[in-house]
Amino acid sequence: MGITKTESFTTQQNELAILAKAIGHPARIAIIEYLLKTDSCICGDIVNELPLAQPTVSQHLKELKNAGLIKGNIEGTSICYCINEEGFNKLKGFFEPINTYLTSKECC
Repeated sequence: MGITKTESFTTQQNELAILAKAIGHPARIAIIEYLLKTDSCICGDIVNELPLAQPTVSQHLKELKNAGLIKGNIEGTSICYCINEEGFNKLKGFFEPINTYLTSKECC
């Protein structure tokens, strides 16, 4: 097995890479967009919204949760998902300097 060399990068760089990988799938983008519209929901709500099977939606939710972009709270026999502001604040912190740079520069 090869070495990934993640230890050669900062903690922040590794965390951002995990976040970027988590949002690197159109189904996960759709789930995030849905959660932004609804505030919170259960997996079944998302299954009804997307053209994906329940196990597939559950896997995408797991990836988003592991990356820290969503939270899941147990409510009875279901898990209620919502946006995790902490994860998105990390992304925001990464993209804000890029936005500032782009808006302050003239096109090449």
